Amino acid sequence: MAALVAAVVLIAFFLGFKFYARFLGERIYEDQEDIVTPAHEFRDDRDFVPTNKHVLFGHHFTSIAGAAPIIGPCIAVYWGWVPALLWCVLGTIFMGAMHDFGALVASLREKGRSIADIAGGVVNGRVRLMFMCFVLVLTWLVLAVFAMAVAGLFMKQPSTVLPINIEIVVAIVIGVMIHKRGVPPLVPSLVALGILYLFVWIGTFVPIDVEDLTGMTAEQTQTSWIVGLFVYSAIASLLPVWLLLQPRDFINSHQLIVGLSLLYIGLFIAHPDFDAPAFRTTTDGAPPIIPMLFVTIACGAISGFHGLVSSGTTSKQVASMRDARAVGYGGMLGEGTLAVATVMAAAAGIAMFTGDCSLTSQGDVPAGRLGWSLYYDSWKSAGQNKAQAFVLGGGALIHELGLPTKLAMTLMGVLVISFAATTLDTATRIQRFIVAEIGAAIGIRTLTNRFVATAIAVIPGILLALVEVPNPAAPETTIKAGWVLWPIFGASNQMLAALTLLVLSLYFWQRKRPVLPLLIPMLFVTGIALIALVLKLQEFLGAENWFLVGVTAILLALILWMIAEGAGAVVRIRRAAQSG
Repeated sequence: MAALVAAVVLIAFFLGFKFYARFLGERIYEDQEDIVTPAHEFRDDRDFVPTNKHVLFGHHFTSIAGAAPIIGPCIAVYWGWVPALLWCVLGTIFMGAMHDFGALVASLREKGRSIADIAGGVVNGRVRLMFMCFVLVLTWLVLAVFAMAVAGLFMKQPSTVLPINIEIVVAIVIGVMIHKRGVPPLVPSLVALGILYLFVWIGTFVPIDVEDLTGMTAEQTQTSWIVGLFVYSAIASLLPVWLLLQPRDFINSHQLIVGLSLLYIGLFIAHPDFDAPAFRTTTDGAPPIIPMLFVTIACGAISGFHGLVSSGTTSKQVASMRDARAVGYGGMLGEGTLAVATVMAAAAGIAMFTGDCSLTSQGDVPAGRLGWSLYYDSWKSAGQNKAQAFVLGGGALIHELGLPTKLAMTLMGVLVISFAATTLDTATRIQRFIVAEIGAAIGIRTLTNRFVATAIAVIPGILLALVEVPNPAAPETTIKAGWVLWPIFGASNQMLAALTLLVLSLYFWQRKRPVLPLLIPMLFVTGIALIALVLKLQEFLGAENWFLVGVTAILLALILWMIAEGAGAVVRIRRAAQSG
């Protein structure tokens, strides 16, 4: 049953690219127009670099495909496999891919400016500055939480440390070969992929546990990893994009394609039934499925962060407007394929896992077959397990191909960490661009310096990741500042997508293109995000968590303000059209 459903989904994604992406490209975005792209116009071989379409697809795909499209759908299976799967598929085809594609095209037409910067020309300068500040805070939160998540994964799965770090060295070598020596990218990247898998095998049997090796406490080890990850991200964001980010992401794209292929082949060979129910009938105090299903899956269907990647880094590397469809729309289809694989692993593959249950958060469970009911017995369990159901369920599917269980687990762990780390350094680069744009908008030239902008990008993120604050849920304990803010991230990220669609609707309406395919998703996502934020506000009020009450109230006020400004822009455009 699960294999048949997966086959139907893959066909739907193919048809979406063949027909709906063509409709968007030809009727709305005009992606066949021959323009000089920012990569050529402003080429500096650091940030603006004309790039081979396939290499750029790899960079874009892995930049947007972080841990979120794994964690979100993994948790959302709590409500049943049908609602989770439907939103991953329909959201990806008709909303997420359209959103990413549109943000990329708009940025290409506007000299590589971010969607936040473009908002100033479409609406007004006030919205431009508010949008940038909204993005700034949201990206700091992404940096903090992803750094904490990757550090935690390194500590939980030390077998992944060696392959992940070897990949960085190999990527630099490949970057030099491709960019300086003119070597075609495919063969070196495949060789690099082979080296990565060699070290996956070595790392499985020679894990690097920093805590054991150094004698540091768990907290000291986590702090060391977090600081190291931010240092790496800062350096990676300053290096020419061709030297590390492009080749590393090209290798990662191959890794993801291979990993997804193994997952789907294992699914087709094993033919498991769904262990999860189609719909959950009892929710045991969980939040309501509407709107929280959409907010929980988030990046697995549509994400505001993707618009920042499309208009922040990817648009500066597109060699031809004709490449935008494959990179923008196709990249999100790739992420949707990952989200669907996650649903399959959590809803069907998890019941096939046999082994050491200490790998799960349910360490007291006797060794033997696991199941959906173990991981999703309560909303709290679903949230705590995060990506574990994907790692174990996916590992069980890959095990069907003959791989040893430990090797399969390492392979899945490397898959998750690779894309979380990719999002980390891409977000740092985007944050640098946003800081520079804010500096230009308010006339502070110092902020446009790339070293100053990078420092401003990472320092608040480090503080959010390291500073302990009172835990609002348990005042007698402390918690990392980033985790305190994380409960509002999902709704805020969806609202960022809605604001991006608002800007895109106005932008292409001014160009006299049909915008209903943008307007309907914008209204839907806006409604979902606003309801989710209001529900969060009620939750925080009930818990007397005044800090999150204040932050959520400010977000709601800013969002409503920006929507009002957008409505004002509609009136001005209509009046201008009538008078003209």
